[in-house]
Amino acid sequence: MAAEAFATATTKPPGALTVDDYVNGVIGGDRAMLGRTITVIESRSRRHQQLAQDILVKLLPHTGKAHRIGITGVPGAGKSTFIEAFGCGLIKQGLKVAVLAVDPTSPVSGGSILGDKTRMADLAVQDNAFIRPSPSGGTLGGVTRTTRQTMVVCDAAGYDVILVETVGAGQSEVAVSDMTDIFLVIMLPGAGDELQGIKKGVLEIADMIVVNKADGGNEVRAKQAAVHYRNALHIIQPKTPTWSPPVLLCSSTQNIGIDAIWGKLVEHKDKLSATGEFQKRRQEQRVKAMWSQLQDRVMTDIKNHHKVGEELPGLKADLLSGNLTVTRAVDRILQLFHED
Repeated sequence: MAAEAFATATTKPPGALTVDDYVNGVIGGDRAMLGRTITVIESRSRRHQQLAQDILVKLLPHTGKAHRIGITGVPGAGKSTFIEAFGCGLIKQGLKVAVLAVDPTSPVSGGSILGDKTRMADLAVQDNAFIRPSPSGGTLGGVTRTTRQTMVVCDAAGYDVILVETVGAGQSEVAVSDMTDIFLVIMLPGAGDELQGIKKGVLEIADMIVVNKADGGNEVRAKQAAVHYRNALHIIQPKTPTWSPPVLLCSSTQNIGIDAIWGKLVEHKDKLSATGEFQKRRQEQRVKAMWSQLQDRVMTDIKNHHKVGEELPGLKADLLSGNLTVTRAVDRILQLFHED
């Protein structure tokens, strides 16, 4: 009967689907319904956003089991290769893996890259893998809203591990760190100053550093890089006294060190769960997400406000000509917004 219900729901046009159709499809592991549910979540339509909240409320009791891992890295570090090798290794252990890539929205065209399945071809064809790019909409609030809610859906769908990849562009790293259980930074063995090109802020939020491509002629340089990163981490205050960020070596192409990384990730979860910090971190993240989404919503409402839209060209002109200060322009925009 349940299988028939899923089949019926899948063949319905999107407008005819009920909240229960979405919920039952996700919980039942129906991949088509999982994809449709995420599409509703990513929509900016008010109707779809309300529908998404109705779905999420019913899915929440079925969540809480997934291990949420944030991953970033410097350009060329091999994030996609690592995620593919790591994900395939977990699937061989009998786990279900979801990969959510925080995809930057172009400020020029408004489009997103959305090319993750082509970068992880082997992982994409696995029955127990689900890969989904999550367009940011150009705001950190967009990252938090869509990716966080997509994680809820994947958790309810029975995925054991959820990998959230960020392109490593600006504050998206902090946003992803604030919605995952552990934040992993992929680095390269460099040919000089190993810390060149990495922001101190990334080290401060890193729970683990992995030096990738540690094979062949790179092996010695990788070990040297690991020493540099360990020294750098010693002068940074750890996020918790329970956990000191380790530095590990791996080769994604040779499948070296992948199991050790998973072992450390499990160790991190076990240690923080024992002290209660694991659940506390998740609770604090929900509050941060509330403020982030509120900021995103208020900014959207202000930009779409009809009175603000009417006066904005004049305010911009006065600002550019020097007849108006930035603070006075902000005061005027807020005054127009609050008048209604």
